[in-house]
Amino acid sequence: MKLAGRVAIITGAGAGIGRSTALLFAKEGAKVVVADCDSERGAETVSIIRQDGGEATFIQVDVSKAANVEKMVKTTVGRYGKLDILINNAGIYAQANVMEAAEEEWDRILDVNLKGVFLCSKHCIPEMITGGGGSIVNIGSEAGIVGIKNQVAYNVSKSGVIALTKSMAIDFAVNNIRVNCVCPGTTETPLVKAAVERAPDPAEARRALEEVRPANRLGRPEEIAAGILYLASDESPYATGSILSIDGGYTAQ
Repeated sequence: MKLAGRVAIITGAGAGIGRSTALLFAKEGAKVVVADCDSERGAETVSIIRQDGGEATFIQVDVSKAANVEKMVKTTVGRYGKLDILINNAGIYAQANVMEAAEEEWDRILDVNLKGVFLCSKHCIPEMITGGGGSIVNIGSEAGIVGIKNQVAYNVSKSGVIALTKSMAIDFAVNNIRVNCVCPGTTETPLVKAAVERAPDPAEARRALEEVRPANRLGRPEEIAAGILYLASDESPYATGSILSIDGGYTAQ
């Protein structure tokens, strides 16, 4: 029970890495706030947690909207009395280079993937300070560490998440708030599966994603969740401003 008594908000917890993290956190004793824009998927995550004997609440939120985020935090503290952990996982994806990307698409990806991390952190940190400290884990990407072809807005958003992680770690260490970042490699999430299925040859697209990494396979959401748990828990008390790659060796090349 590594998170016994802790209260954790996990954004994008309706599916993929976010859901796996929510299930793991609940098993480790946390009271989990499942925050997602998709009410059906979010409610399903809560149902799974409760069926397994855990404690969870769903809050519908668009992390790019300040009013939504403020309401999420107030609802969390109103229900559980405090906030210990924030997992900034919500994200979206699109393929395009700088000439092809529509301005609206660029804005939306940066709004969710980067501004969302800013807004959630901005409104959660005061509650953590009140409580004497906390832990924030931002979900970056291998795409934030190295350039990946034809996904410029996503690459930029995830690079920004890494820079934001380091800035917040420095700014709030004095408040006993640790801020770290997990950078997954390509992982078998609904978002990745949908992108593969849109390819002209899905089987070849999947093979290409697997073959570029030494592990020669895609990641599994539960593998990423294990790294998030490590950084969120007291098992990593000296880690802040850290960037943890879990990518099958992709960025080691």
